[in-house]
Amino acid sequence: MPDMLVKLYRLPPIDKEQMKKENYEIKRAMAPDKFQVVEWVKQHSGIYAAGECDVSFSHTPISCFIATRGDKIIGYACYDATAPDFFGPTKVLEQEQGKGIGKQLLLASLWAMREEGYGYAVIGDVGPVSFYEKCVDAMVIPDSSPGVYQDFLGRLTGQEE
Repeated sequence: MPDMLVKLYRLPPIDKEQMKKENYEIKRAMAPDKFQVVEWVKQHSGIYAAGECDVSFSHTPISCFIATRGDKIIGYACYDATAPDFFGPTKVLEQEQGKGIGKQLLLASLWAMREEGYGYAVIGDVGPVSFYEKCVDAMVIPDSSPGVYQDFLGRLTGQEE
């Protein structure tokens, strides 16, 4: 799957009204959240994504956002996990998809990257190309597959999730 490029100086705003309407919150994870969040990511996205998420807790500020409804995690998004200036991994529970949660997690992460001084972001190893094109006008980077992920153990052993 290809990588995509996003211009961080042309981001749409985060839609707080949509979050209120769908009754969820997006917030930056905190250190006390680490084990619960990483375990949730492992359960819903797999061991490789959990490894990336774990790395996001080593940054200051923590480079992981979570979507919650009450005290339940319903989605997450990380950045600067596998490589600097990379967005991902990310996931929203299947039953919560279609409510704008993934888009708001994406935007929270990309706005944070912009505030940290990045001009562009790379979305690595993209699955839903049209989602990123629609949400943030991302562009496919030619000849970018498999990109930085070509040497990770899952690819080398043929055990990708």
